[in-house]
Amino acid sequence: MLNISFLDLSSFTGLVATVVLTFNFLLGMMLSTNYKRQTYWKTLPKKIKNINLYNFHNWTAYIALLLVILHPTLLLFDASTKFKFIDIIFPINAPTQKLFVAFGTLSMFALIIVIVTTQKVIRDKISFRTWKNIHLISYGTAMLFVIHGIIMDPLLKNRPVDIFDAEKLVSELCLIVLIVASFIRYKFHINTKKM
Repeated sequence: MLNISFLDLSSFTGLVATVVLTFNFLLGMMLSTNYKRQTYWKTLPKKIKNINLYNFHNWTAYIALLLVILHPTLLLFDASTKFKFIDIIFPINAPTQKLFVAFGTLSMFALIIVIVTTQKVIRDKISFRTWKNIHLISYGTAMLFVIHGIIMDPLLKNRPVDIFDAEKLVSELCLIVLIVASFIRYKFHINTKKM
């Protein structure tokens, strides 16, 4: 019989959240460019071009937020973790790896802020520049969340990081994708300013 603990579920949920956030981040970067004018976009099948990427980006953000909130919440149901609600929202006294728990907490709060300010009722009340500046914290949020996933011990026993562990490899791949995509997006921004 398979014995899955809440700690295992929390680790899995965090890993899936990392992948979904990485995908959401890539969609957001694509939406911030003139991707429909690019040759690669024009060659895609019509079914793909008809997908509303803006809505898809929003829904992946909501799914990521749900997973990000579920990830630490599951720890509350596992007595072996010794996590309390206060440790999740204010990790100064977290039972293990306080700094890296704080990275996860900060990225959770940043994600909430980005999603809340994207809601039409809020977005209509702030300037585009304010919204854009708030949205730019996504870059830091993504990096914090991925670093949190790479450094945290999935068993919460302060073991050294095993960079070749399968879970860590997924997070490391997400980090590489985020860094490369950020570099490409930055180059696109610089090239666009020159035109």
